[in-house]
Amino acid sequence: MPKASELKRGEVVEIDGAPHIVKHLESKSPSSRGSSTLYKIRFNNLLSGQKRDVSVKGDEMYGVADFSRVQVLFSYIDDNQYIFMNTEDYTQYGLGIDGLEGQLEYLIDGLEGITALLVEGNIVAIDLPQSIVMSIDDTAPGIKGASASARTKPATMPTGLVVQVPEYMERGESIKINTTDGKYMARA
Repeated sequence: MPKASELKRGEVVEIDGAPHIVKHLESKSPSSRGSSTLYKIRFNNLLSGQKRDVSVKGDEMYGVADFSRVQVLFSYIDDNQYIFMNTEDYTQYGLGIDGLEGQLEYLIDGLEGITALLVEGNIVAIDLPQSIVMSIDDTAPGIKGASASARTKPATMPTGLVVQVPEYMERGESIKINTTDGKYMARA
């Protein structure tokens, strides 16, 4: 049973009989000497999608949730369902738009390295890889002689994601993007 002080982003615990995933975690150390560190945690219920914010002490215990993680790749979109395929046994899972909040801009056809969270055989959430490679769909023309540490300009990706890239980048070039903050990392 993990303590609140041991939780990490993306970890799944059981609260009131339902699996919850840690979406945001923040620790606050009080200034008075006798006080203990408080942890402000945002959970998402994996079954209902409800958000739950709690402030607890570090020794608060949470139950272990019954779930499994499998490697999947993004296959296609069917109406409002995003279809993912298990890379080992080719089982297909559908996940609605509401279960992909903040992740839609990173989903491109054939994206590998995605970890799916399964509860009772149904996909409830996904974890994207740390970084992905996309080609620039639209941006202002590149400036000759611009250095890598100089100013940036907006670039639009095929999914609609807008990333700030160095001025020398051109349309059609592939870049590596950090999926946690949506920032440019390097040329791919």
